[in-house]
Amino acid sequence: MRDRLRHALLIAAAVSGVAIFIAFAFYERPGLGLGHFYYVSIILAALATGPAIGAGAAGLATVLFAIGVVINPQISPSEVLTTSTVIRFLTYMTVGMVTGYFAKRNRLLLADLELLAERDALTGLPNTRVFERAIGDLLERDQPFALIVGGVHELAPKAGRTDIDADDVLRRVATRLMPALSAGDQVVRVGEDAFAVLTYAGSSREAGKIAAHLQSRLAADGFTVTFGWAAYPQDGSNALSLYRAADERLYARRLIHRQTTVVPLQGSATSS
Repeated sequence: MRDRLRHALLIAAAVSGVAIFIAFAFYERPGLGLGHFYYVSIILAALATGPAIGAGAAGLATVLFAIGVVINPQISPSEVLTTSTVIRFLTYMTVGMVTGYFAKRNRLLLADLELLAERDALTGLPNTRVFERAIGDLLERDQPFALIVGGVHELAPKAGRTDIDADDVLRRVATRLMPALSAGDQVVRVGEDAFAVLTYAGSSREAGKIAAHLQSRLAADGFTVTFGWAAYPQDGSNALSLYRAADERLYARRLIHRQTTVVPLQGSATSS
């Protein structure tokens, strides 16, 4: 959509530039000022691109203005080499470069805002908006995959302990989750203390093994995280049913293993 708009602006700049040149070359009269309309073409080109193209459009507009003066029988060719032409060139250039600079800066800011809108501010991971889109894409492909949900323990400081920073724990867990996954897997933060992983798994048993791998990797780094899992299509046919199945396994394991360290999952990870 944005590229189409930029292409439309460039086409409009080219068309208007040609139209202005024809009008100036054949209809301009001393004092009429049709050459001022070149500002429109310059601004359109600069808005679509940036300061460099804006400056280029300004230079081209000055050349077309000079050619138009030579062609137009109502204007003396001596008007080309005057101070007013130099001033016109400078004003064209200023408008093109300034407009292009702010147009390019605005596009960069919008790109940053779009990135921030899809990222969790604390961990830098994709957020639930990205997660919903990703799981939707996987469901459309109708191929097996696993949804693994992990809940981080002990984010609140214990009595007598002030060295536990919940935000730091979440950031470090996120940092360690990513290298533990395979290429193409996705990890997102889906709640205050929860993360979700989308990965390939041919069955619920295989998804459980992946959850066990992630749990052991984090435990080795000193983080206690409980994982629940669901496999498509075995455990659900849509995002809601899959998340519900994974969430139920997660909280069932928390209830069963009421202790500081979660009991490691065994290879036969098909039960809660």
